[in-house]
Order: sequence, then structure tokens, then C-alpha cells
Amino acid sequence: MPDAPSLKTTRLLLRPFQPSDAAGIQRLAGTKEVAVGTFLPHPYDHGMAEQWIADRQRASDEGIAVSFAITLVDDATFIGSIGLDIVPIHRHARLSYWLGVPYWNRGYATEALRAVLGYGFRQLNLHRIYSPHFEGNAASGRVLQKVGMRYEGRMRAHYIRFDRFVDLELYGMLQQEFTERTGKTSTDGTR
Repeated sequence: MPDAPSLKTTRLLLRPFQPSDAAGIQRLAGTKEVAVGTFLPHPYDHGMAEQWIADRQRASDEGIAVSFAITLVDDATFIGSIGLDIVPIHRHARLSYWLGVPYWNRGYATEALRAVLGYGFRQLNLHRIYSPHFEGNAASGRVLQKVGMRYEGRMRAHYIRFDRFVDLELYGMLQQEFTERTGKTSTDGTR
């Protein structure tokens, strides 16, 4: 898989991670408010961001992931992360994302998800993209619905998070559904 390009939206630039992003990751991902609704560890110890960036680059080099730093177009401020964990043989990927608390409720997640869905279905020619969220993280569910992902079900008591079992809500989208929604074709010419 080629290196991830940068994706530009109206207000955002999604670009490959750089080592200099580690401080922003540490600061924003290190809050409990972000960790509660994500798979991020808490506390987010010193050095974890640098290791995560290196791990994501290695996964990208292996063709099993693509990760983007979410930044503001206007001033390049780092605000979060979005990416796809890819299973090439099945042409599907798990979409995951997070934003720092100061950037919640501004439509940034919806904007970033639309861009990454387009990239995944058009450039990577994925057949299916899915995204889980923890029960109780209704904001993530609303974002997934806004971009056209369908609710597929609940995995009961699937994870232990902060010493309690939590359900996982699952949303998904097929390439054909994306194409019907956007009216644009994939790179192999299918609609």
C-alpha cells in the first residue's frame, strides 16, 4: 500500500503523523474524558505517543493500516487522530478516531470521517468499513449515523473498561452503500 496521502476538507487537513505530533497526542489523548469513550489507555504515560506513532508507521509499511493526524487547515493545530486498520484479504477495515476535548461538538469528527470513508472506498477499494464505539458514547453513534454508517448490533459486555464490562455498539458501511450515497465511483470503475 502506498503511503497515506494528505486529505483536505473545508476545515481540516488529515495528514500522516510526524514524530513532532507526540506532544499533542500526549496532551489531548491523555485526558480521562477522551479515554473513557475510546480504546486509548489511561493514564497515557510519557513515551506512549512516540511508540504509537512508530507502531502506526510500521503497520502502514506492512499495508495493514493507514493513520492520519487531524489538523485545522487555518493554523495546522493538531486536534486528534483517525485511521483504518485494514484486513487486505477481506477488503475491510476498522475505522477509529478521537478528538481532543476542546474540539468536540464542532462537526470536525463528521468532516474527518467523510474524508476517510472516501479514501477507504475510492483509493483503497475497500469493500466494507466498520466502526465500534462503547455503549454510552452516544456522540460517536451520532457521528457514524451522520456519515451514513448503519447500526449493526451490540456486542454485550465485550470489553473491560475502567474496571467494568462495557457493551460495544457496531456500525458499518459497504462500498456500494457509500457509492449510492455519494454518487461517485471507486477506483476500479464500479459504482
